[in-house]
Amino acid sequence: MVSSAGLLLLAATPLGNPGDASARLVEALGSAEVVAAEDTRRLRALAASLGVSIIGRVISHYDAVETARMGQLLEAVREGQTVLVVTDAGMPSVSDPGYRLVNACVTAGLPVSCLPGPSAVTTALVLSGLPCDRFCFEGFAPRKPGERRRWLASLAGEPRTAVFFESPRRLSATLADAVAQLGGERTAAVCRELTKTHEQVIRGSLGMLVEWAAAEEVRGEITVVLAGAAASPFPLDELVARVRSRVDGGERLKDAVRAVATGSGVSKRELYAASLAEPLEPLEPPELTEPPGESPTASGAFCAGDPGETR
Repeated sequence: MVSSAGLLLLAATPLGNPGDASARLVEALGSAEVVAAEDTRRLRALAASLGVSIIGRVISHYDAVETARMGQLLEAVREGQTVLVVTDAGMPSVSDPGYRLVNACVTAGLPVSCLPGPSAVTTALVLSGLPCDRFCFEGFAPRKPGERRRWLASLAGEPRTAVFFESPRRLSATLADAVAQLGGERTAAVCRELTKTHEQVIRGSLGMLVEWAAAEEVRGEITVVLAGAAASPFPLDELVARVRSRVDGGERLKDAVRAVATGSGVSKRELYAASLAEPLEPLEPPELTEPPGESPTASGAFCAGDPGETR
């Protein structure tokens, strides 16, 4: 019965400095009947550095086995045991195992609680020097180049500060893609090895950060913080009018959108969609020079929508 159930307890672990561990984490490590850890070796190293002995059963709980372990962990909670979930660093479920187990417990009506603590997301955010009042977390950047470029393009008009994780091996390519999609002037910060001995925060424009990443052999855990899109000083309808004017002059819509969007603070995607939604000016009907009953199109005049019409 739920009334006799134990507890699923998620706990944040230090990002790199054991001194950041909370007293509640130390207590939980030494008292939980079950400890589900992303890496059991790192768990035992953390416990040793904190001077705590783990008396409970230790179970590996990483991405590949998260679903397979769910049944036994749920059963342990049902039997009245405390199941402590920890990851290698930071908060479980935040780009780490934990979400599926929490969701299963909530669905089953089993108690869930959390021991707050270190998080690379909020640590990088406050160190970045960028606005913190509104932000979004994007997890890990997509690995495939095409998906990554599309994802970055989706952030072009995002007004909130964005935080995401990246592998040091792909950081240079991701920053280069960011310049291509967002422009080299967009401000960002690359946070490396947070709370560790060699902590480093590089702040500047995306263009500058690309040069830094290309010249350095970047290592360690990476968190990137990206400034939100600046509000456009131009009304969207004014920008659409500029696009239409260029198109009427013979320029392709795609090229016109790119030219007008540059420096406007509005993403190409948003401006392109708005330009497509804007109805075209109706064409003036051609003057009839033929006798009544003859079609004007027979003499070479065109109507809106004819295949040969250029917009």
